[in-house]
Amino acid sequence: MAAAATEQHGDVRRLVLDAAIAIIETDGAESLSMREVARRAGVSHQAPYHYFGDRSGIFAAISQEGFAALAHAFQQVQTDGTLDSTSPAKAGFTAYMRFAREHVGHFRVMFRADISGLTSHPEAHQCAEEAFTELRNMVARTIGDSADPQDALTFALMMWSQAHGLATLMLDGPLEARFGSLANAEKQADAVIDLASHMMSLQARDLGLTPAQN
Repeated sequence: MAAAATEQHGDVRRLVLDAAIAIIETDGAESLSMREVARRAGVSHQAPYHYFGDRSGIFAAISQEGFAALAHAFQQVQTDGTLDSTSPAKAGFTAYMRFAREHVGHFRVMFRADISGLTSHPEAHQCAEEAFTELRNMVARTIGDSADPQDALTFALMMWSQAHGLATLMLDGPLEARFGSLANAEKQADAVIDLASHMMSLQARDLGLTPAQN
């Protein structure tokens, strides 16, 4: 009986979280309400409050899950053979873009200081730190482990800001309309990734930084 209760607990919590993510994907974070989450999830009106407390608890859970998934995305390209045929910089950019496309609801919450919950929910903050650590690991494969810490931080912020800006333009900006279709916009985004990763590698070389071995 206890095992069944635990399973039901997990199922309801997952239903609530998935419903919230779906609302954010289609209507934006501002449209999220506890009542609508309950309706979409097919659970009682009290269920979202029981598992998450309020909207801020749902947002924090989405952030925590999103950053954990982003960290995994960076880890995966370092272990699945991607780096055998792709530069670390390009692999990092591509992993970030793929994450944004596949986790739109998470992406629209986890980087917003007003709702992400990173300052009030330690678990979400820890997952964010782990994701940034994995980003820096990707950067180390471009500039080397022995790079000056400030250089490493600068390169990590450069990769993050360029990838995030491009992802935001793809998801919530005018790129699809400008290029006539999603396919054309994605093709242009791939060209930007190629250029950005190449420029990052050139900058590392100009600074005398040595890439880490795969």
